Amino acid sequence: MVFSSLLFLYVFLPLQLIVYRFCKTVRSRNGCLLIFSLLFYSWTGPKYVLLLLVMVLIHYGCSNLMGTESLGRKRFFLILGIGGSLVLLGYFKYAEMICRMFQVVLGDSVGIVEVALPVGISFYTFQLISYLVDVYRGEVEAQRNYFTLLLYASLYHQCIAGPIVRYRDVEEEIRCRRLTPEEVSDGISRFTVGLAKKTLLANTCAALASSFAAETAAAIGQADMAALWLSNLMYMLEIYLDFSAYSDMAIGLGLMSGFHYKENFNYPYMADSITDFWRRWHMSLSSFFRDYVYIPLGGNRKGAGRQIFNMFVVWGLTGLWHGAHWNFVVWGLYFFCFLTLEKTVFQNLWKHMPGAAEAVLRRIYALLVIFFGWVIFRFSDAELMFASLKGLLGAGAGGFCSMETWFLLLNNVIFILAAVIACTPAAGIVLEEIQIRMHRLMRKRSVKMPQFLLVKLYSAGVVALPVVLLFLSTIALAGNSFNPFLYFQF
Repeated sequence: MVFSSLLFLYVFLPLQLIVYRFCKTVRSRNGCLLIFSLLFYSWTGPKYVLLLLVMVLIHYGCSNLMGTESLGRKRFFLILGIGGSLVLLGYFKYAEMICRMFQVVLGDSVGIVEVALPVGISFYTFQLISYLVDVYRGEVEAQRNYFTLLLYASLYHQCIAGPIVRYRDVEEEIRCRRLTPEEVSDGISRFTVGLAKKTLLANTCAALASSFAAETAAAIGQADMAALWLSNLMYMLEIYLDFSAYSDMAIGLGLMSGFHYKENFNYPYMADSITDFWRRWHMSLSSFFRDYVYIPLGGNRKGAGRQIFNMFVVWGLTGLWHGAHWNFVVWGLYFFCFLTLEKTVFQNLWKHMPGAAEAVLRRIYALLVIFFGWVIFRFSDAELMFASLKGLLGAGAGGFCSMETWFLLLNNVIFILAAVIACTPAAGIVLEEIQIRMHRLMRKRSVKMPQFLLVKLYSAGVVALPVVLLFLSTIALAGNSFNPFLYFQF
């Protein structure tokens, strides 16, 4: 089950909210969320609920066995808990990749182990690791109730594809939270915006990416240069709109139940450097690697050489976390190279440029690096990746721009512009300015009739917008009920 499905929108979510509304205590509300979360998770494969239960049990047991007297005891159970969860994650996610590596060295005598990847395992594993490390550090107390820890790990709002929520950020709300009409309303609005972003924008970008150049050797080999640029541009827009839409929906669902999850994106394509990009993109993952890998390794406290090594480890793991294919590792190390250059070379280079020129060049540089990074990320098949890179640089067999590509661009130019604008804060700035002006009019004791009608129209629009977005999304889903999010595969 996914958020962008008619079953979820018109059966699961209304039923969960109705039952939740009739629960009067936090304990009963937690029980309601736990039951619905396990049901939601089991929809993708009931057998993997057992894996989730075992993973939580490992961290529950290790956190409660740490004690407070012996540092050695705490460290033993920390290593045991993290090691156990990483072994399970490694088996389900990387067994096939490891077998193929051994097959290259030892030949066909090594068989390939094919294991289905449990949905969301990368996300809830990292959440549980962050919980165990925080208990070890004394930043949170070990949770004495297994089912409470299970609720934290399995909350259906964010269990499948994030954001990665720290236990310390929701500990108090699991124990005691208030549900207000204003926050429920905000949650509904945020959810429907994310839903529309997914169904109306991200899915259309995905369709256009395939229309310009399908992900096959024949299509890429014969595609013209313009088609490949547009295809990969659509993928670049799709992956942001798709993943940020899921985060919007998760945050909105959290508000409907009294939880406040942190933002996961901050308009990353507005970044003026790769360092800035990774402060804005998938912020919960970036902060996880910073706090639980980079800083424990020494961060930048042990000299420039050690800092670069620590960054190498972090970005190698970041790439590997995204999938059991070498293109993801290459993608992570690709960004490591540019982050290292920014810390050692570029920061001095930018200083010698005029302010306006620097701002423009920095943004162009960042967008180009990000763009080619997504090309590496997109193709797990090395042949397809190199063929696409070759065509993007004008060395393909398809020429510069065919008439078919030109007409496809003309037919979709308005949508493409809308999708680009949706990746910027422009719409939000305009809406915020309208909101400020309407609130000023509302505070006036006397307003003229045109102003009065404008205020009423605005108020009606605020109420109607989620309904309109839900209606449009439903129409889009009616003919295409299967709409998996890109990050489900990670």
